[in-house]
Amino acid sequence: MTIFNFYLFDRHGTCLYYAEWNRKKQLTMSKEEEFKLMYGMIFSIKSFASRLSPTDMKEGFLNFTTSKYKLHFFETPSGLKFIMNTDLSVGNMKDVLHQIFSSLYVEYVVKNPLCELDQPVTSELFKTKLDEYIRGLPQFPIKATS
Repeated sequence: MTIFNFYLFDRHGTCLYYAEWNRKKQLTMSKEEEFKLMYGMIFSIKSFASRLSPTDMKEGFLNFTTSKYKLHFFETPSGLKFIMNTDLSVGNMKDVLHQIFSSLYVEYVVKNPLCELDQPVTSELFKTKLDEYIRGLPQFPIKATS
């Protein structure tokens, strides 16, 4: 099981934070262009799913799967969007993304007087704690030491 990368967007589509761990393919476009594509895709999928759903979607769009990866999505009531790409064997990551929001983002960004909301995350403590949390998940591969 593998976690590839993580995005955090505000409600306006600005990427507030990005991290990657096991991403094998590097893109030929800039990070800013990648962020715009990711946000646009999420916006479109959310709209598509809500319009075509045969029932009222309480939680909305949670994830989608391609032949190569699985994208997991969690949105807060304030419009923050937490997105994680994993390999296909990883199950639902809604609880993990909610935990990143409630235990890491709120604690190390929202409650930090030096961090401005709706601005890119600059807190080194948030970055460190997120990395520790992700590396500690059972979905994160453990590399064998030689």
